[in-house]
Amino acid sequence: MRVEDSLEAKKNLVEKELRRLLPSGDSILYRAMRYAVLSGGKRFRPLLLLSSGACFGVRRETLLPFACALEFIHNYSLIHDDLPSMDDDDFRRGKPSCHRVFGENIALLAGDGLLTLAFEIMAGAPVSAELLPQKQEAIKTISQSAGASGMIGGQILDITLEPENLTEELVHELILKKTGALIIAAVEVGAVLGRAQASERRSIIDYGKNVGLAFQVRDDILDFRHKGKRKSPPRPDFTDFLGLDRAKQRLQELVGKAVISLEVFSRRASELRHLASSLLSLSPEARHG
Repeated sequence: MRVEDSLEAKKNLVEKELRRLLPSGDSILYRAMRYAVLSGGKRFRPLLLLSSGACFGVRRETLLPFACALEFIHNYSLIHDDLPSMDDDDFRRGKPSCHRVFGENIALLAGDGLLTLAFEIMAGAPVSAELLPQKQEAIKTISQSAGASGMIGGQILDITLEPENLTEELVHELILKKTGALIIAAVEVGAVLGRAQASERRSIIDYGKNVGLAFQVRDDILDFRHKGKRKSPPRPDFTDFLGLDRAKQRLQELVGKAVISLEVFSRRASELRHLASSLLSLSPEARHG
C-alpha cells in the first residue's frame, strides 16, 4: 500500500472513532463539542501517534484511544485560543469559531468538556495487562504536554511576554511548548506504548521537536500575508525575526533534521517521513492543522 493511502486509511479510522466517542445528545454543549471537532482538521497529531506506534508494532486498537484523546485536547485548545480574551479569532478552518456560533460561555464549557473527555477515554483505554505501566506513562506524557510545562505554559508565554522583550530564542521556546508539546507527545506515546528502547525514544522525540517547530514556521509563513488584519496584536513569529526568505530556509532545515532523526528506523518510519515532508507544502489550504 502506498504511504498516502495508508495515511488516508488511518485518517478515516480516526474520523469514524471521533464521531463515535463524541456525545450524541442534542444539548447545546454536545452540539458545540461536535461542531469544534468535526468542522475539519487534518488530524495531524493522531496520524503522528498512529504512525509512531506502527514503527514499534503496536496494534492500532491500542493506539486509537490515545490518538483521539490527543485530538480532543488539541481542539479544546483551539476553542479557548479563539476566545475574545485570548486571540480573539472569529473564524477557524474557514468557519465561524465555536464562540461565534454558540456564545463565549458555551464555547468555554465545550473546551472543558473535550479536555475531560480526553482523559476519560485514555483512562478507559483497553490494553493488555503487561501494557498497563506503559498506559499509565502515556497518560502522564500527554498530561505534561498539555499542562503548565507544555501547551498551557506556551500560551502563558504568548500572552505575557512583551513584544520588545522577545528574542528568537524565546519564540523558539514558546513554539516548542504551545505548538510543539502535543506534537512531541504524539510520537512519544507511540514509542511508549511500543516499549521502545531508550535510543529509539530519543530519536522519536528529536523528530517531534523538529516537526513541532516546522509546523509553526510553516504556519507563520502562510500567515505572513494576513499580518495586520487581525483584531488582536499578533505575536512576533519566525518571519519577524528571520524575514520571509530565511523562514522558508529554516522550514527546509527543520524538516531535513526531522527526517534524518528517523534513519534508525529505516523503512518502518515511511509514514513519519511523509508527514514531516508534507510540511514543506505552502499552499493556502495547508494552513493550521
